[in-house]
Amino acid sequence: VDVTLDPDTAQSWLILSEDQRSVMQGATQQSRLDNPERFDPWPCVLGCEGFNSGRPCWEVEVGYGSCWAVGVALESVKRKGPIDISPVGGIWAVGQYKEKFQALTSPSPTPVLPSMVPQRVRVCLDHAGGQVMFVNVDSEAVIFTFPRATFAGERIHPWFWVGKGSQLRLC
Repeated sequence: VDVTLDPDTAQSWLILSEDQRSVMQGATQQSRLDNPERFDPWPCVLGCEGFNSGRPCWEVEVGYGSCWAVGVALESVKRKGPIDISPVGGIWAVGQYKEKFQALTSPSPTPVLPSMVPQRVRVCLDHAGGQVMFVNVDSEAVIFTFPRATFAGERIHPWFWVGKGSQLRLC
């Protein structure tokens, strides 16, 4: 599916491209009005598209930097203050932080083999089946599949976390 980034949810240090398909963390705060949808202080942004059915997939180029995470989040995910980046907090994601590539599971992250660090990640959501899977686009190898979840009919959005020196781009 075609995914674009939602500027109304973008944390104030994040810079979105004009086409709303790439995001990076800026050196200065952007002038954005605060609103209930915006993440603060975590450098996160959601995709505009929300899914409450079907099996959508989208691809993200992640090869720019070593501090990022991609996945999905419940529409009701906490936006203000500290957030739990795991299924407990309503987020299913994989990410790289410095030298560690991991699935962001609870109570602690699950390491993924270093050889699996991808340039592009395909995020696959099966809403009815309660499944979130991540695939290395170049090798077609499955990176990680989360245990079955219950989304309780709630809309699910693409979710992105961008650390300093990293950039994410929707393919």
